[in-house]
Amino acid sequence: MRFQTCFLFMYMLFLAGNHCSSPLTDSYHTMANRGTVRPSGNFNASADAEVLHKAMEGLGTDEEAILELLVARSNAQRQEIKSAYKTLFGKDLIDNLKSELGGKFETLIVALMTPPLAYDVTSLRNAIKGAGTDEKVLVEILSSRTCQQVSEIVAAYRQEYDDDLEEDISGDTSGHFKRLLVILLQANKQKGIQHEHVQSDAQVLFKAGEEKLGTDEETFIHLLGNRSAEHLRLVFAEYMKLSGYEMEETIKRETSGSLRYLLLAVVKCTRSVPAYFAETLYYAMKGAGTDDNTLIRVMVSRSEVDMLDIRKEFRRMFACSLHSMIKGDTGGDYRKALLLICGGDDA
Repeated sequence: MRFQTCFLFMYMLFLAGNHCSSPLTDSYHTMANRGTVRPSGNFNASADAEVLHKAMEGLGTDEEAILELLVARSNAQRQEIKSAYKTLFGKDLIDNLKSELGGKFETLIVALMTPPLAYDVTSLRNAIKGAGTDEKVLVEILSSRTCQQVSEIVAAYRQEYDDDLEEDISGDTSGHFKRLLVILLQANKQKGIQHEHVQSDAQVLFKAGEEKLGTDEETFIHLLGNRSAEHLRLVFAEYMKLSGYEMEETIKRETSGSLRYLLLAVVKCTRSVPAYFAETLYYAMKGAGTDDNTLIRVMVSRSEVDMLDIRKEFRRMFACSLHSMIKGDTGGDYRKALLLICGGDDA
């Protein structure tokens, strides 16, 4: 339980304002107002702990009571419930939930009970320490989180595992893909817009790709990894005028494999993080089978950040709502919980 205690302590420090935050970032310790999951106004941690205990005691488990309560509380409130549960019953709430639940529903509930910073850190650890490397997780987290969040991830990873995240990722990846991941891990993007460099950056990218026989991947990596989102959006507009191609089209034509996947994620997150996650959710459910790990990770990690915007982008980009796609692609208590996190239908 050192893991949970360590991260809960860090999380509460953050909540107390111990770590300075930019108003422009969705940091781990500031809940954005575009989430579907919000703090309960009538909150009583001990009363909630009693409800959960009652739902799990005796024969059978009241899964619906568990999911309805936990989805109606913010993550910070869930941490208070966890603490109250330990005080009242002398048991670890997550251990009890794991013993009573199972399958994808258990995975989702445990994810909801994990502080956001801890959730990202464990997701990255599992992506590089398991059998093979889950590049999808590395790309998704490192391309979508703010510089402040990446810095917090790096610090928390070192504190929890006594390992260096950059070294672990470098040892598990290679080539241009590794180079761009390492740049993103520095969390040192330029601030704001450098108007005097917008046109020249677009020209440099054009010469490195469309105008060149072969591709200068290093130039794409350097510019896309180090410039701010505001700056790059202007560069992309200039690039379109210059080349006749959207940046995404050029990346698809000029690169391949893991690097292409990562560059596209960086560009998409530069344009719109909610649109990037809307697309991620769509492809997690489209076709035969469901990528439940991605579905859970995105729904949980964005539930208090920008899920309302993700839903809006999803409806704009695809022929159905996020709600209806979840409803058609999942089942049981797992579906009920996901639909509650989704928070409504945009049909």
